[in-house]
Amino acid sequence: MSNPLKKLAGQTVIYGLGTILPRFLNYFLTPILTRAFLPAEYGINSELFAYISFLNVIFTYGMETTFFNFNSRLENKSEVYNTALLSLLSSSLIFSLLLLMFASGIGSLLSTPNATYPTSFIVWCIVIMATDAVMCIPFAKLRADNKPLHFSLLKLTNVSINFGLTVYFISFCKTAYDNHEASFNATLYNPEIGIGYCFLAMLISNIVTLLLMSKQFVALRFYVNTQLLLEMLRYTWPLIILGLAGMVNETLDRIILKKLMLDESEAQVAQGIYGACYKIAILMTIFIQAFRFAAEPFFFGKAKEKDSKKTYALVMKYFVIFCLLLFLGTQMNLVWIKYLIGENYWEGLKVVPILLLANLCLGVVYNLSIWYKLSGQTKYGAIISVCGAVITIVINVAFVPAFSYVACAWATLAAYGGMMIISYILGQKHFPIKYNVRALSVYSAITIGLYFLSLTYSGIESTVVKVALNNLLILLFVGIVYKLEFNNLKKLNSNANTTG
Repeated sequence: MSNPLKKLAGQTVIYGLGTILPRFLNYFLTPILTRAFLPAEYGINSELFAYISFLNVIFTYGMETTFFNFNSRLENKSEVYNTALLSLLSSSLIFSLLLLMFASGIGSLLSTPNATYPTSFIVWCIVIMATDAVMCIPFAKLRADNKPLHFSLLKLTNVSINFGLTVYFISFCKTAYDNHEASFNATLYNPEIGIGYCFLAMLISNIVTLLLMSKQFVALRFYVNTQLLLEMLRYTWPLIILGLAGMVNETLDRIILKKLMLDESEAQVAQGIYGACYKIAILMTIFIQAFRFAAEPFFFGKAKEKDSKKTYALVMKYFVIFCLLLFLGTQMNLVWIKYLIGENYWEGLKVVPILLLANLCLGVVYNLSIWYKLSGQTKYGAIISVCGAVITIVINVAFVPAFSYVACAWATLAAYGGMMIISYILGQKHFPIKYNVRALSVYSAITIGLYFLSLTYSGIESTVVKVALNNLLILLFVGIVYKLEFNNLKKLNSNANTTG
């Protein structure tokens, strides 16, 4: 038997091709967009993509996780795939038509004195959500069939097209238009669309990806096993609540920020600043997403093995250690990373460490969630997420009017931290796993200590000296981990080789 951590790490790296590289491409759009558009305009981008993330939960209604569960348990895997995909195709059509009927009104409702949301933006976003949902199950099948490379190449193609088109529209067409050039690029740019080219580029990339995935739809049979569908829907309904509550925690702050602030114009600007600074936590969110893609099928695949709980505990330990390293790597180098967003957005950098810690807690929640997914008690996942959503809403409503987006960041950390604690307590009661809480606490304390140590010399004027000292602290953390974990990893690898 091979080392399970090596297998998971390898698949995480491959899935990273489809998540890390594309996310980096999208991340490199941030300096382009934040320099091409003012915070109020960029706020449109932040808000509508937050709505897309939120409504994607309704469009997919937990069917991805449901597919994994039934695919791992039932022999007739083609019927599971067929039922799940037909369900999403039908529901996506219905949801899209309903939203399209109100597209104009939605645009008017979202508009503020210094930012207009055209109907075309809303229509493009609706089609983006529908195509995302339709591709959900084919992508999940690739993961279930252990085809991470195929999965990643399709994801990379999708985001490469999106990136290329956005760069072309903004860096070339907009620049030519602004400089009054007599060229094709200048005539192609419409200033009334502006930031909307981001949505148009994503729509085109989704359509191209659907065409590339056409083989996944050719074998589709227009027949639904009604009994199987009902069983899948019974399993998935708590996941809908879980997903909606999760999106409340993840995106509600960017949605309601401008609703809670008294000055709509100021709120639109704050929304843009917060959305741009949120992107700086990219390394943490990218790793967590790549890990989640690899971990879900991995955890389900390990469920029947005798030492599965021991494996889950080991995965948690090294996952947290790596996330702590990402926290230090980002925060210690923020002095130069900040140049990746426009200077108009720098006032929001104070929320970055808060958001990094929040995303670390979210990663732990993903690890802990395995207990209710494996045991079929998905209702507990819904309860945990609802608790997080309540924390998010209460803190935002109470403190955003006075503290703007800083309150949003603290609400995110409080929500994910609360979910982490609740999930751990319930998990130890219903599906006990002996996590090494002591080691996790020690490494977390060391990380926070090093971060506060870096603040003691933050007044140093020389950027070079500051970055050098900060990265020495990172090396110190790596050295501590190496000293404490080398023998453990060596022993684990030795046991795996012996078993094999």
